[in-house]
Amino acid sequence: MKKKATYQDAGVDIDKADQFIEKIKPLIKSTVRKEVMTGIGGFGGLFKLDVGKFKNPVLVSSTDGVGTKLKIAQGMNRHDTVGIDLVAMSVNDVIVQGAEPLFFLDYIATGKISLEQSVQIMEGIVWGCREAGCALIGGETAEMPGFYEENEYDLAGFCVGVVEADKLIDGSAISVGDRIIGLASSGLHSNGFSLARKVLFEDGGLHMRDRVAGLDESIGATLLRPTKIYVKSLLKLFKNFHIKGLVHITGGGFLDNIPRILPAPCCTVIRRGAWDIPPVFHVIQEMGRIDEQEMLRVFNMGIGMMVIVSEKECRDVMERLEMSGERAYILGSVEMRGHDQPQVVFA
Repeated sequence: MKKKATYQDAGVDIDKADQFIEKIKPLIKSTVRKEVMTGIGGFGGLFKLDVGKFKNPVLVSSTDGVGTKLKIAQGMNRHDTVGIDLVAMSVNDVIVQGAEPLFFLDYIATGKISLEQSVQIMEGIVWGCREAGCALIGGETAEMPGFYEENEYDLAGFCVGVVEADKLIDGSAISVGDRIIGLASSGLHSNGFSLARKVLFEDGGLHMRDRVAGLDESIGATLLRPTKIYVKSLLKLFKNFHIKGLVHITGGGFLDNIPRILPAPCCTVIRRGAWDIPPVFHVIQEMGRIDEQEMLRVFNMGIGMMVIVSEKECRDVMERLEMSGERAYILGSVEMRGHDQPQVVFA
């Protein structure tokens, strides 16, 4: 007699998924804000916006993933940092609009649920949410055998923040003479990994646990350094300074991200040598024989966030950022753009 088929026979273990939810409930609880109305387990996360705090609130949303950096985590069998990357990529996008991140949702898709691996991922997500001050109010874990290999997974994240309409930062206040402050990145963050992997591992023949001259840990560990979350430092700035523009240096590097917030008549003049470029970028550039223009378009090159302020406030803003623990550099200035001149100029 033919055996009755079950979901578990098809590779989906509902009981293990339930165990995973139970294991992460205490972690998720540590991110709760007073506006959260539900715990984990409902069909949707509920968050009650405190409208008494705002005259004209604008909700700001963002979604992102971690990209092929996940290949490094899977190759190193280390999964406790990519959750931080997941949160960082969205909350850093929200904060550049002047918005405080309120809540976050995650999506994990995997070939087969591993409790140890999945809990490590969630530990990173929870750490990131606490660092950004936002609540983790929901998520989804999808076990998809036949679509992903057993130890493979992908991540996506979704964040919503809020800002007063008259405090929205959109770059429209930027003017000639303003100064550009760069905040140091922690490394590659979560962009450029397809090129980095090709140069280092496919073409360069390195293994993830190899040591490379100039780096203080293995190449895999260096690449896994989690994306820096700038939320707390920037929220402090908003209280005391007029921030004219913010740029999250993600995919597209310097060259494609800066123009996203510049008024049409302006360009930025960035001084070469104004900041410290981490050694990992030199390793990638040299091994791949990559030209400078390509590096600046693909990678953050050591700057994860840019802050544009008036010349008058620049020094005070620098001091406040350094008090918040940021490594800050004056990168250059905003100038009048010449005919046919690019919006990002290096001097």
